[in-house]
Amino acid sequence: METQIDIAPPRGPDVAQLFGLAKTAFAGVPGWNDRRVLEVLHDDVVFVARERGAPAGYVALRANPDDTIVVDQMFVAPGHERRGIGHRLLAHAEGYAIAQRAPALRIVVERDNWPARSFYLRAGFVAVEPELFELVLPRLG
Repeated sequence: METQIDIAPPRGPDVAQLFGLAKTAFAGVPGWNDRRVLEVLHDDVVFVARERGAPAGYVALRANPDDTIVVDQMFVAPGHERRGIGHRLLAHAEGYAIAQRAPALRIVVERDNWPARSFYLRAGFVAVEPELFELVLPRLG
């Protein structure tokens, strides 16, 4: 039986809950920065994935001066992995970027993060710099 996954803007306590989930998962990882994560959650365009009504992950997007859309953060909460949530969040980000008439969707992926690199390559992204992946988007007429 497939679980229903809904994606929508954050509501009520989502931001605090997502920050707590992300901090629990990544606070010990080099590069973690509470302030940066909170800024992204408050300032970017954020879409939350909900599984059975509970936040299960999010994608945070921002526009670059060159009109590309950048995935600032994408996170699937522990216990919700391998259920298609990451794929759904990425597809939602792609749809948002197309609707914004962005020429491309970009994401920075660390060189040693092979699972993430593989995920984005399978999704159609290409490496345009050692840590920068890009998906060229169709243009709306």
